[in-house]
Amino acid sequence: MNAKGPVFKYGDNIDTDVIIPARYLNTQSPAELAAHCMEDIDKTFVTRVKAGDIMVGGENFGCGSSREHAPVAIKAAGIDCVIAKSFARIFYRNAINIGLPILECPAASEAINESDVVAINFDTGVITDETTGQTFQAAPFPPFIQKIIKAGGLMKSIQEGK
Repeated sequence: MNAKGPVFKYGDNIDTDVIIPARYLNTQSPAELAAHCMEDIDKTFVTRVKAGDIMVGGENFGCGSSREHAPVAIKAAGIDCVIAKSFARIFYRNAINIGLPILECPAASEAINESDVVAINFDTGVITDETTGQTFQAAPFPPFIQKIIKAGGLMKSIQEGK
């Protein structure tokens, strides 16, 4: 399993209220959530994001309230992977539960710049900034998490196991 795309870069403490503002929490539509993803911090995000893009954040990405809407909005917007220095624990779990790959890699988070093209090998955890030629090592997902992500989320993985 791999991902490759240009980067949207954000700083530290990107909370769930920034990822998907509370005023949109009455919707369950992933497409509607995607239409408002990051709008309070980056008004042009939804007009620029394309399927396969990568998001890079700083420390404590996904902090704040424990809403599943945040990783759903990111995934539905087309982001294939989020790389950050660290993640809020509930965001990490919600992302894996819906099949959104996220990797903790402080060195990559620091070095990768907005619009760089990044390739990720989820089997090995190697992140390559193809713009600069730098490579970074994140911990690869254990096989059971890879299975969940490949299936598109925890519930789909469970259904496939039947």
